[in-house]
Amino acid sequence: MKKLRLYSTSHCTLCEQLLETLMQLPLGHVQLEVLDVAEDDNLLQRYGERIPVLTLDGVEYQGGVDARELAEFLS
Repeated sequence: MKKLRLYSTSHCTLCEQLLETLMQLPLGHVQLEVLDVAEDDNLLQRYGERIPVLTLDGVEYQGGVDARELAEFLS
């Protein structure tokens, strides 16, 4: 099973939009984990200014919130 991670935090509009778009896609054999960077100093330092950051098995997604681009990334 593939592991999809969304690095985000509360009150982040872009994070909420990305999560909402993800939830509309058929994730199939992909396990989604949402991590709040504010709860971990290392994650905050690494991703804090770039959130939302989406990774699939460690590979970062370099797109926006477009559902078609996300679906391609997940396939």
